[in-house]
Amino acid sequence: MNSANINSNTRIALVTGATGFIGSHLVCRLVQEGWQVHIVVRKESAMPNFSEFSRITVHIHDGTTDVMIDIVGSVKPDIVFHLASLFLSQHESKDVEPLILSNVLFGSQLLEAMRINGVNQIINTGTSWQHYNNQNYNPVCLYAATKQAFEDILAYYTEATSIKAISLHLYDTYGPNDPRPKLFYLLDKTAKSQEVLAMSPGEQLIDLVYIDDVIDAYHCAINELPVLIKNHQVYAVSSGNPLPLRKLVSIYEKIYGVNLPIDWGKREYRPREVMQPWNSGGLLPNWKPKIELEKGIAAIKNWNMGNES
Repeated sequence: MNSANINSNTRIALVTGATGFIGSHLVCRLVQEGWQVHIVVRKESAMPNFSEFSRITVHIHDGTTDVMIDIVGSVKPDIVFHLASLFLSQHESKDVEPLILSNVLFGSQLLEAMRINGVNQIINTGTSWQHYNNQNYNPVCLYAATKQAFEDILAYYTEATSIKAISLHLYDTYGPNDPRPKLFYLLDKTAKSQEVLAMSPGEQLIDLVYIDDVIDAYHCAINELPVLIKNHQVYAVSSGNPLPLRKLVSIYEKIYGVNLPIDWGKREYRPREVMQPWNSGGLLPNWKPKIELEKGIAAIKNWNMGNES
């Protein structure tokens, strides 16, 4: 992208995690709104198949702090959107290093690069899983612990430098064309194959937020950053209406007109299963979800029907 063609009022964004489900949708929204968008990726990262990605600038990070400093210095973004992470609901010993590298070290390098280059606004992505049993901090799993570890490092940078931050703690997210092996991906697969799906007893409450509403939350956070009273503020991005897993499946069956072969109780609950999602977090000002669950599931169905081979 030729900088000479960029209007002086054009806002510049640097996005990590841009190739993921949420990150790619955020990039598309920013491009559509006229932002100059830069993304930081690993060399092996595959670009999403969205036309907006032809209008962004890609920066390859080799894992070093020096290169991260160079990237942030060359971009000089108005805001950094930090979505990059490695998600594992349960870990094995071999996963400890990748979790630390992805969820703690990478973000710390990003913050140091912001400090060195005088970039002072970041919207970070956390998880409701940092709040097991509805506590202020009690990690469900090592993944959630690494997300909190990064926020503790973020606390240093927001206290000791001019950096201001918002952390959006996300719940379960969903939408069309979602490649992640989450609930609706599994239900779609089961509806097609009619193979029995072993599930837990299904009494846990699930808090689902549609992808468009999630991106709206990032948009609201942009406007909230300049008026923050605290240097770092955490907000919950919740539907406010968690439903039992069994109820979610029944809604899916009604919308799709199918009966799924599910063996309820065949699988035990995971260790530290979240039965009641965190419900004591403050909501982002001027944001609330707009897409009702039934409408969101119908959007997934319509997308699937339009893209069947």
